[in-house]
Amino acid sequence: MHYRTLGRSGLRVSEIGFGAWGIGKGMWVGAEDDESLRALHRAIDLGVNFIDTALTYGDGHSERLVGQVVRSRPERIYVATKVPPKNGQWPARPGVPADEAFPAEYVLACADQSLRNLGLETIDVLQFHVWSDEWVGQGSWQEAIARLKEQGKIRFFGVSINDHEPHNALRLIETGLVDTVQVIYNIFDQSPEDQLLPACQAHGVGVIVRVPLDEGGLTGRITPDTTFPEGDWRHRYFRGERKREVYERVRRIAGDLGISLERMPEVALRFTLTHPAVSTVIPGMRSVRNVEANCRVGDGQGLPPEQVQRLRAHRWVRNFYAD
Repeated sequence: MHYRTLGRSGLRVSEIGFGAWGIGKGMWVGAEDDESLRALHRAIDLGVNFIDTALTYGDGHSERLVGQVVRSRPERIYVATKVPPKNGQWPARPGVPADEAFPAEYVLACADQSLRNLGLETIDVLQFHVWSDEWVGQGSWQEAIARLKEQGKIRFFGVSINDHEPHNALRLIETGLVDTVQVIYNIFDQSPEDQLLPACQAHGVGVIVRVPLDEGGLTGRITPDTTFPEGDWRHRYFRGERKREVYERVRRIAGDLGISLERMPEVALRFTLTHPAVSTVIPGMRSVRNVEANCRVGDGQGLPPEQVQRLRAHRWVRNFYAD
């Protein structure tokens, strides 16, 4: 496993991190705790030292599983979690005051709840689960973050940027108040390269990449005939003709690169890791098989420049979460 520095935090984190949404058993159907625990342990065996979870993933279930594993291991594992917006609005909406989403006392209470779920004394990175750049300079959230750092309950502060809105954290980055940003970045959504990633490099902000496989779309395993278990949120994400559209685009990518569909997960992960601003990539991993496949990519190699250039043509502007 290769390691990178998480911005100015100085933390040395594994290129492949563990995205722990799926093991929360909230919106993803099919996770089993025994396999989730095995997957977490296997990831650490293979050098993963960064795990990203959230208070809302299964109402704390993901945090409890992560904490159980981290406490049992001798290795130094960095844990990032997230505070959900109090108003329940995903994504953050324009014109909504900061204190409706992240008032200080609420942020403090959520941090304490996450610490209880995790069974840890300190959270390495506490993130807001949504963000609006309108909140720079308003509200009481900054007081809460300062207090949590002073109390030793958190080490660093980050935000998870709204889906497909990488521009919506540029002002915050310029203030120096944020240590990390989490953003959607993949072969389809290359928009973070325009402004966000250069800004993070300029200001020493760590970059955590989520959705590198487009919720499975870039694996090549989703076909027009794919079905999802009842209650799985991907029913909506890949509704209508989206499965066919994604499958056809992924086949074109594979054909353009001269690779098999089986190599698409590897290529998709390597694409995100090729950008020097990226600190770690956090694919969801609910099985030992997925852990082993993904961890093989964290070797510091990235993609050859000619393949990256070919992938530029496959940028696809759309938002399956909101459309």
